[in-house]
Amino acid sequence: MGSLAIPDRGEMFQTSFEDFQRQTSLMTSCTLLWKELSDHFSSLEQDLQKKSEALKKKIQTLDHKTKETVDVLVKREVSIDGNVEQALVKVEERKEAALKAFQKSGEEEFDDSEEGMLLKLRYFCTKMDSEGFWKFLTAKKKELDKLRAQIPLALSDCIDPAKFVMEAISEAFPVSMRVEKCERSNDLAWACVLLLESLIPVVADPILGSSRPLLTPRVKERAKEIAETWKESLEQRGGIENVKTPDVHIFLQHLVTFAVFCKEDADLYRKLVIGSAWRKQMPKLAISLGLGDNMAEMIEELISKGQQVDAVHFTYEVGLTDKFPPVPLLKAYLKDSRKAANSILGDRNNSGRAAVAGRKEQSALRAVIKCIEEYKLEAEYPPEGLRKRLDQLEKAKTEKKKPAAIPANKRTRASNGGPMPPAKAGRLTNAYVSSFPAAPTFIRSPSHAQYPAVVSPYSYDRPSPPILYGSRSPSAVREPYAYSPEETAPPTIGGPYPGAPMNYPAYGGYGNGLAPGYQQAYYR
Repeated sequence: MGSLAIPDRGEMFQTSFEDFQRQTSLMTSCTLLWKELSDHFSSLEQDLQKKSEALKKKIQTLDHKTKETVDVLVKREVSIDGNVEQALVKVEERKEAALKAFQKSGEEEFDDSEEGMLLKLRYFCTKMDSEGFWKFLTAKKKELDKLRAQIPLALSDCIDPAKFVMEAISEAFPVSMRVEKCERSNDLAWACVLLLESLIPVVADPILGSSRPLLTPRVKERAKEIAETWKESLEQRGGIENVKTPDVHIFLQHLVTFAVFCKEDADLYRKLVIGSAWRKQMPKLAISLGLGDNMAEMIEELISKGQQVDAVHFTYEVGLTDKFPPVPLLKAYLKDSRKAANSILGDRNNSGRAAVAGRKEQSALRAVIKCIEEYKLEAEYPPEGLRKRLDQLEKAKTEKKKPAAIPANKRTRASNGGPMPPAKAGRLTNAYVSSFPAAPTFIRSPSHAQYPAVVSPYSYDRPSPPILYGSRSPSAVREPYAYSPEETAPPTIGGPYPGAPMNYPAYGGYGNGLAPGYQQAYYR
């Protein structure tokens, strides 16, 4: 009988172990795959839940706004008859007041008090004298705060306030009509903006408020034509990039006041706002023009252009301080300004680079300090260090302006009436400029040194001058001499010196009886 082959137990064990390892690896892979799929589906579920909640909030907000709008429209529809009656009554009252004003002969006299100013403004508005009103207004720029409070009251007396304002500012907007052009080409922009701002509460809807001004179709059509005229003149003004900020401010305020802005021009409005972002009113105007949804992008653009302070103002206006924290923006602005100042200091071609750099850093410090105070950021960004640095710059600027002290040994006009050297003496190669009164001219030999002689200090009764040796040797000199008009004149240096010879006073506190020696002048 054949023998049966008995398998080796070691091989059976090895085979079973390898099979077990394969099964274990497969279970591990399945477990990891299941966990990955589970996490993925959990993440999808959370995202869907968040989106669902956000959508619900939007639907609730939309329903709330829709309900508010419907309620306002219902109230407005109910109150139309009453508003029309009130408007007719006001028109009749203003008409009667205007007729009475025209019947009065001559112009009424008003004092210069605050009450007199209001009566004067109302006088022009009642008569619909827009030209007289404009002349009176532009002459009162120093009383801007009073005008801001009184003009809305005065405009209420106009039969047609909107038409009155458009006629009043027509001299400067949309195109300046002044014949005489001065250097301050935009000096009337403040008056235009003031009138346009003051008109808003006067024409506001009693129910809807300033979002819907009560304007006649003719006035609104005229406002649109004015806006189109200004846009057409942009090329003459140098384009969007070069148009002046006062012109931009008037234009945007005109759009908001008369509610004639449109979505098609949103890109134009955005560029104009960014170009004049440093104006305080620009953030509010941007929101009124319907740019609220684009404010985040506009803030980022301002930051990229280095206008962090302007970005902070926009951030607070729309409530995006969480997305754009103000303190890091202000610190970045100061850092950029210091870099700019250092680059100016490194420009050797700029002779006044130190003053320019100082002014730039001072301006940046003032802007940041003002921003910190306006938005109460002292706890997050203490301004004491900034104020200290500003004081240092101011002190350095003041020190530079002080005149330099003249040293005692500099050339000055003598108190004893001695003449000064000619103005061009210092420019000559061999010129000698003395600190003393006029002295005789000697020709000096470069081979001999100077020899001081003993003289009586500050002696006025001695007629002879100090003894100095010229080109001769000391033994050959018989007596001191000076050149006189009768003698042959030697070559002069820098022109003749007037006046008779005179003695030298003790100079600079030297009372040792020695006459001060002259520096040798060498002739070439």
